[in-house]
Amino acid sequence: MSEKTTYQTMAADSMEIDDTLYSRQRYVLGDSAMQQMAQSHVFLSGMGGLGVEMAKNIVLAGVKALTVHDTKKCETWDLGTNFFIHEDDVLNRRKRVETVYPRIAELNPYVQVNISTASIDTTTDLSFLKQYQCVILTETRLSLQKKINEFCHSQQPPIKFISTDVYGICSRVFCDFGEQFEVSDPTGEEPKEIFVQNITQSNPGVVTCMDNRNHGLQSGQLVTFREVNGMSELNGTTRQITALSPYTFSIGDTSHLEAYTHGGIIVQIKSSKTFCFEKLEKQLSDPSCLIVDFSKPEAPLQIHAALLAMDMFQEQHQRMPAIGCLQDAELLLKLTKEVNTTLVNKADVNEDLVKWVSRTAKGSLPPLAAAVGGIASQEVLKALTGKFAPLQQWFYFDALEVVKALETTTCEEFFPRGDRYDALRACIGETMCQKLHQLKVFIVGCGAIGCEMLKNFALLGVGLGSSSGMIAVTDPDLIEKSNLNRQFLFRPHHIQKPKSCTAAAATLEINPQIKIDAHLNKVCPATENIYNDDFYTRLDVIVTALDNVEARRYIDSRSVSNQRPLLDSGTMGTKGHTEVIVPNLTESYNSHRDPPEEEIPFCTLKSFPAVIEHTIQWARDKFESSFTHKPSIYNKFWQIYSSAEEVLQRMQSRESLEGSFQVVKLLSRRPTHWSQCVTLARLKFEKYFKRKAVQLLHSFPLDTRLKDGSLFWQSPKRPPSPISFDMTDPLHFNFIVSAARLFASVYNISYTGKDLSHETIFQIVSDVKIPEYKPSEKKIETDESARKPDQTKLAVSSEEEREAISQLEKAIAAAAVTKDHLQMTPVSFEKDDDRNGHIDFITAASNLRARMYNIEAADRLKTKRIAGKIIPAIATSTAAVSGLVGLELIKVVGGCSFDSFKNCFFNLAIPIIVFTETAEVKRTQIRDGISFSIWDRWTIYGKEDLTLSDFINAVREKYGIEPTMVVHGVKMLYVPVMPGHNKRLKITMQKLIKPSSEKRYVDLTVSFASETDGDEDLPGPPVRYYFCQDNN
Repeated sequence: MSEKTTYQTMAADSMEIDDTLYSRQRYVLGDSAMQQMAQSHVFLSGMGGLGVEMAKNIVLAGVKALTVHDTKKCETWDLGTNFFIHEDDVLNRRKRVETVYPRIAELNPYVQVNISTASIDTTTDLSFLKQYQCVILTETRLSLQKKINEFCHSQQPPIKFISTDVYGICSRVFCDFGEQFEVSDPTGEEPKEIFVQNITQSNPGVVTCMDNRNHGLQSGQLVTFREVNGMSELNGTTRQITALSPYTFSIGDTSHLEAYTHGGIIVQIKSSKTFCFEKLEKQLSDPSCLIVDFSKPEAPLQIHAALLAMDMFQEQHQRMPAIGCLQDAELLLKLTKEVNTTLVNKADVNEDLVKWVSRTAKGSLPPLAAAVGGIASQEVLKALTGKFAPLQQWFYFDALEVVKALETTTCEEFFPRGDRYDALRACIGETMCQKLHQLKVFIVGCGAIGCEMLKNFALLGVGLGSSSGMIAVTDPDLIEKSNLNRQFLFRPHHIQKPKSCTAAAATLEINPQIKIDAHLNKVCPATENIYNDDFYTRLDVIVTALDNVEARRYIDSRSVSNQRPLLDSGTMGTKGHTEVIVPNLTESYNSHRDPPEEEIPFCTLKSFPAVIEHTIQWARDKFESSFTHKPSIYNKFWQIYSSAEEVLQRMQSRESLEGSFQVVKLLSRRPTHWSQCVTLARLKFEKYFKRKAVQLLHSFPLDTRLKDGSLFWQSPKRPPSPISFDMTDPLHFNFIVSAARLFASVYNISYTGKDLSHETIFQIVSDVKIPEYKPSEKKIETDESARKPDQTKLAVSSEEEREAISQLEKAIAAAAVTKDHLQMTPVSFEKDDDRNGHIDFITAASNLRARMYNIEAADRLKTKRIAGKIIPAIATSTAAVSGLVGLELIKVVGGCSFDSFKNCFFNLAIPIIVFTETAEVKRTQIRDGISFSIWDRWTIYGKEDLTLSDFINAVREKYGIEPTMVVHGVKMLYVPVMPGHNKRLKITMQKLIKPSSEKRYVDLTVSFASETDGDEDLPGPPVRYYFCQDNN
């Protein structure tokens, strides 16, 4: 084996993880798994479409070294399957592996990429594989797969083995990680923490969760206990549970223990699991398959038989079945039936499937390669790290629904034409290729999923300029370093450049024939002048690549109102979903709503935190209040009142100026140099972590009882302990420094590195005089339904008013109200810039508060994820969802029937992959013979003098039912019971709606009387009212 090594790793021997690059992936895999990967060597054979997908994902993940192996030369065919092969590579007849390796290597400077062009066959000495922890084979004959698998399985420890292939519309993945493969964390989920309501003194003892919360545990799992009062013998012990209901479980005999009184937290113990794998040879006759589509549970065994027959066909004929050759299809069918008889478990041979496998095997569907590449790459990461449950042992997936509509298409449609689309053409035919070329697509979002979509669309030839097609892509964001770990179209030199423009340029490198229009806009109500109805009606399909629900809901509403198909997808760590929305066939995204995220009650955040999430949110709120909100209010106030003297005069005349009390307090305490910033931080420490606890314990002493006699301070309420400042405590020091730095930023005060030293800070804080504190008799909010008050609108006492006037007078007298003094610089929270100290402040503040309430602290990484609302992400999941969306796009373009479309949910960690039919559109009955769905829209064409009464009559005459209510947006145009509304019947629609001059129509909401007296009015479809007839 000859190898050529390139691109040495930047940090080959360093175990430090580059958080600026890997931050989102760290939250998926954890540091231990990341470090194991960074020591792993992987061998990957085959640089076709599937091989290059896997190479991309593995390098982005951050292994130590990847060797890519291939013996073929670049052909025109490869341009439609391999996104790293370009036209000049084909013209110069370069070797595929030599072409792609520098492009693979530049995806991640920490990964060493090697290449091999040596021929490997059944006679090759395989000892060279001993240097690798994982071997992956693509485009490899079964006989060689068996030999290599036998070698890998026999090593001590075994070399993890994965073989995977895509043949036209079918794909397979096989894994063998040895007879004893230990997995440290089968699910990757955070250990569950459960607050206890009660534990019975019985055999078995039964635990009831606080507030009947779902415990989410399964029988057989282990838990440990802490902070249990009464039955304190349980604390620190481990018990196996038996789930009894969603909110109760038993823990074995507790009858001999003391009676439970209150409190207690139960923590799930994560345990490792050992998986046993069989060799490929044995699995061939009795495969263990993952079922992914329960509407066709027999499919994996059917594909297994067909692809084994395919290998036999290749052995016999030294070629693949010819495209469109009926004789080859019959031969393959005969072989499949023979293979099927040898299987231990068998399904009936699917003749349609075998025919399409034969017809398309030489071809390739790029989205299928992307999806399978993502799934198989996750198995590689599992093999290297022992993190997540591995695939046991086969994954089969077909895209038969894509070609169902092509039954009557002639064979000639599938024949090669010598261009980059031949591999695709072999699967879907020339007519479908042309439809993809002509497509006008709008991609909203250009992050990880957006980049993958663009790559897939480029390989499919979506939106060719020569065919009047087009891809529009929009994203307002700039590229950051953390994006480079997943958004593979971007490189380090692109940082701080617009995502959409950069991705568009990179897409043109994959396929220069694409016409792509990059925008920098957010898609929202504010940009409806750009993304108006005319824009949407020119589109054929909308594709979302978004990371938030509200944006999805908005895009969905625009797709429904403009009758356009929508393809949605999203990921969170190893989880992903895809949803296809087709006019008049399916429900829309807005048809289903997840329950809203539970907000943390204001009183919990302010006074009664129970878990680390509460203290982190409190710290985040303090950041916003002190460094963003108050400086913004301060600036706004002095923009309205430009003179301090004017404000003083108005306050003296008892005029109420909103926010004046807060603003004057900020002005009077404004620091002017670094030492005052440190002093301010020290005073904040005293207020947050000592006085607050003293006040709470004064208001609610430890023995306080509620009306029912139960203790006030019992789980989940935790009594605070005041913290005395200690300069030698690193956490105290970190709070002072990070808070002082932020005050300096807000007040535009410069500081040096020496100013941040322990010595300088110690000197300053030693001189700070801490005023004596006496707790007050103020009311502390305990009602969980109470909302946070608006500080600027709180009533101010006359004493506070006098104090504010006095403070302002002193400031004016001391000449402390110059133009600079009346300006602050609000700080916007930025989680990904470690130099700014934002996460440092939130980590220190949160952990000090956690210490005050005896809550387990969180490290900086966890704090950053929660405070920054970071969605864990990994390239494998984004590759998988984008590939699955690409398959649905082909179905949409092909006009497939309802039952062909598939939504998908997966969790690659478990692994579970579930395909389901889309939700069929529902129709709402208004009257016999009159019904509508979300996709229906009624239309009325008006004229300048058409009145509201005329409009109501027009709806009745055209649609057979009279509206009882008409609404435009939030404005009620006609509600008969409202005073004066009947007089509106004679007013023209123009006058009622007052449209802008360029407005041609409005969408109105109408309701109709129920047939049953007393029932509520029935909603109808939107009615689009055109102001003039000539808009018809």
